[in-house]
Parts: sequence; C-alpha cells; structure tokens
Amino acid sequence: FIWIINIFFSISALGQSNNKFKVTLDAGHGAHDYGAIYNGHIEKNITLAIVLKLGKILENNPNITVNYTRKTDVFIELVERSSIANRADANIFVSIHCNANKNPAACGSESYVMGLNKNASNLAVAKSENAVITLEKDYKQKYEGFDPNNPSSTIGITLMQEEYLDNSISLASKIQDEFGQISRKVRGVKQAPFMVLHKAYMPRVLIETGFISNPSEGEFLDSEQGQQEVAEAIARAIVSYKKEYFGANSGDVIDRPSKKMEQEPTPVTNKETPNAPVKEDPKAEKPSEPKPSE
Repeated sequence: FIWIINIFFSISALGQSNNKFKVTLDAGHGAHDYGAIYNGHIEKNITLAIVLKLGKILENNPNITVNYTRKTDVFIELVERSSIANRADANIFVSIHCNANKNPAACGSESYVMGLNKNASNLAVAKSENAVITLEKDYKQKYEGFDPNNPSSTIGITLMQEEYLDNSISLASKIQDEFGQISRKVRGVKQAPFMVLHKAYMPRVLIETGFISNPSEGEFLDSEQGQQEVAEAIARAIVSYKKEYFGANSGDVIDRPSKKMEQEPTPVTNKETPNAPVKEDPKAEKPSEPKPSE
C-alpha cells in the first residue's frame, strides 16, 4: 500500500514539474568568440553576466523552470543553442546580446524576432550575428546553402517558422516596454534571419540590450547595477508573457523600481526604423587572435 502512495506522489510531482513554464536562456558568444569589444567592454562577458542574473530571478519563481545554453565561458555552436531549447521542450527561447557601432552616439535596445525582412540595417545585424558559424567545424556542410555574408540566402527558413511569429513579437514587445519603463532608450521590435533563432521551435527572441560602443551605455551594461536592471526588466517581460499565455500563479510578481520615466517608450512595431545604427565588426580592436565579431 505504501509503495502505491509513493508512486501516486511521484506521478503527481512529475505532473507539476511538466506544468511549469520552461525558459531557455542563451548568453551570446563565449570562449574564443568574444563578440563586440569596445572601450574594454567585452560582449561575451556581459551577456553571460546578464543571463546568470536573469536566470536567478526566474528560478525564484516556483512556476518557472530555467535551462541555459551556457553558464560559463565556453563556445556553443549556433545550431546547438536552439537544439538545447528544443530538447528542453522550452516554452520560450531568449538570446541575449550587445550591440555595437562605429558611431559612439548610437544607443538603445532592440528586440529581434525571426523573419525574412530585407531591411538593410536589420540584415547587417543578422550578418554580424550569423558570422560566428565560420568558427564552427564543418560549418559549410552543417549550414549547407547558407552564406553568412548574405543572410537572405536562407537554409530552409520557411513559412513554418511563422507559426511562432505572433507570440515572438508579443514577447519582444513586452521586453521593449519594460526597458522603456526603466528609462532606457528603446528602438522597437524588428525582424531578421538569425541562425540562432532559426531552428528553435517555440516563440523566441534575440535581444540587443544596448550599444557597448556607446561610452555611457557600455559602462551601464558592464556594471553590476546595469546588468541587474536589465535582467529584472527582461524577467518582468517574461513573467508578463507567461501570465498572458499560460495563466497567472502565485509568485508571478517582480517589482519594478520606482523611477520616473525620462522618456516615453518607442512604440513597438513590426516595421523597421530606417537608417538605424547597426552592429559593426570590432575585430580590429581585439587584444588578441582576431575573430569575427559574432
């Protein structure tokens, strides 16, 4: 009789675990893939710091399960990052990055969803992010038909991906709204063909948290306080998305700092911002063994 009770409680616990909202967090870059480097700010370190802080916040919610593509300074191939989310049967996939531009005045965050939009600035960001595949072994075979110098030459990026587009835009919009609430400049929601998002079969977004090439924004993103504020903003957006699409539970509360907004958030739209600053290749500024920026 006792073993029957034990089995019952085991099944019950498993059911509760399976009902949890599952989030996969991806810290962009890692190891020999530095990402952008400006003014001593290194993208791979900032993205990891934000992801670890974000994960810690979400893990405090008993209704959310978090898994990571990386928790240390290691190199993970783009296709493996989305595969990690697929194997976890994640409800959402969130990839964290930092932007950069030769113009030090460029600033602000933007959230990307998977799409085939041919806006020049968006394609330039995607080109920079996708170039990391050249660091992978046998990438020409693995990504057959895809040219990182021409992101619009996709490898099987089909209308099947549109299944998750609306939900992805909803999540991306919530993230931009939350950044606006903490007085960060927001640049809206955009579409571009990112390989890291391509094979993740769930709503997914790539967040450019800000420009580390901007002295002020770079300092903010490379600070404990800045990383914590960014992590909390993303966490609030994720919880808001969970409540809207998967129902609210006790514990679904992340307080917002009591700050007056310095600006109204930019209206989130699927349309592109013309002449927006784009991510540039900063490899010439790297201290050693130059690599592609993404």
